Amino acid sequence: MSDSIPSDWYLHFFTELPNEFWRGAMPAEATEAEVDFIERQLRLTPGSRILDVPCGSGRHALALATRGHRVTGVDISAEAIAHARHAAADAGLSVDLSVADMRDIPADGRFDAAVCLGNSFGYFDLADTREVAAALAASVRPGGGLLIDFGATAESVLPSFTGGQETMAAGGVSVLASREYEVAASRLVTTYEFSRGAERLRLRAPYYVYTNAHLAALLTEAGFTDFERFSSVDDRPFAVGDRRLLLTARRATP
Repeated sequence: MSDSIPSDWYLHFFTELPNEFWRGAMPAEATEAEVDFIERQLRLTPGSRILDVPCGSGRHALALATRGHRVTGVDISAEAIAHARHAAADAGLSVDLSVADMRDIPADGRFDAAVCLGNSFGYFDLADTREVAAALAASVRPGGGLLIDFGATAESVLPSFTGGQETMAAGGVSVLASREYEVAASRLVTTYEFSRGAERLRLRAPYYVYTNAHLAALLTEAGFTDFERFSSVDDRPFAVGDRRLLLTARRATP
């Protein structure tokens, strides 16, 4: 079954029903705590230029813009970008939002920092992940910061992985998530069954699993250095078994 997942699965995954679930899943206070972490760990100054990729429905992009930063958000989902544009307009915020692949981002080194949140760094196989890392490096100025939020490191997934199912609900949408681990491909495959009233949608998504050392090697090759690893936005260091990796880095200076 997993072999049938197309490599461009993400092009058709993030439609209104899944997006509405994720829009309702995170409370405002969680967003504020995450933005506090971004500002603190990436040492942002007022008016910093920030790239949020993929930005989804604009949760972090709008919060960063509210604090006075100059934000560019890129996402493959036209529905999510439309939602973010409406939210920005309603809030009177100026945010540059566009529909594009996360490998097709500005490569002129204009940004003081880039953030890649929501486990999206694991969407691609090794070759494409290398392209993502290179694109992020090309977008950030020397000395600029990077934050990757990743829940599919080997140190997170493998120590206690048992597969199975989980039921969740948010934004008026219910989800049954079933997980399996593919040893040969080193990827976690999740089958999502979304429902809202009479609506039903079944989608499958792979998350490629990388070790912390492998992530550092990919990012070093792209031009990043000075890695730090946290497991939460309260600055707790990452350890084996933690469910979330918050990896920060700096763009190497000449």
